Amino acid sequence: MIPVLGRRLLHPSLWQQVPRDHRQTPSEFRRRQLVTLLFVLIGASVLGWSLRITPGSSTFIVATLVLAGVWAVGAFASGPLHLGRIEVRDAAEGTPLPRPVVQPILIGLGLAAVFVVGGLVVHEIGPLNRQVTKVLDYADQGVGPLVLLVTTLNGIAEELFFRGAVYAAIPRNPVVWSTVTYVIATLATGNVMLGFAAVIVGAVVGLQRRASGGILAPILTHITWSVAMLYALPAIFL
Repeated sequence: MIPVLGRRLLHPSLWQQVPRDHRQTPSEFRRRQLVTLLFVLIGASVLGWSLRITPGSSTFIVATLVLAGVWAVGAFASGPLHLGRIEVRDAAEGTPLPRPVVQPILIGLGLAAVFVVGGLVVHEIGPLNRQVTKVLDYADQGVGPLVLLVTTLNGIAEELFFRGAVYAAIPRNPVVWSTVTYVIATLATGNVMLGFAAVIVGAVVGLQRRASGGILAPILTHITWSVAMLYALPAIFL
């Protein structure tokens, strides 16, 4: 079962790189780097503003949407973005490889399951428990349609920017450095547990970006994981 899972799901999703031609001219590459840096600074400013907002305030929702808008605009302004494709064994010869859809969702659910198990352990460790509870304070009114929408939009925007613009702006080891950038941005919240989650999620979606050559797989995995955590964590910690 595990070897089959590795061959059919993990290997093509995380390791096997599909052919692609996403070359940029030197001037396009420099422009992408400058635009990406500019929006990193803008995003950091918006994030700093959002952290001064009291948990539970409706203004926090506004700040989160503004930050998502910054990431999304920065991603599209940086240059072309690609959806990506995935290598499948039963693809007909001569036909385009399919878009990654089912595999990223399954990986997102798998990540969520790992985090649920980890959450049960963290729940018993006082300082870490408090770190997670701080995050949940921002959704203490319940998981309504607005919170679900904001969570989904934020996940999409983060992947557009960090696995789209940032990844394409890094000349070497983009999986590592895009993950590091994502973790630094997350640690700006001052929450260690969010930073830890960013390491794991960032590494997985970074590998998906490298394998597929696009942002669709990272987006689907991220929002699947985020939505699952939105419903699972309150059941454990609240």
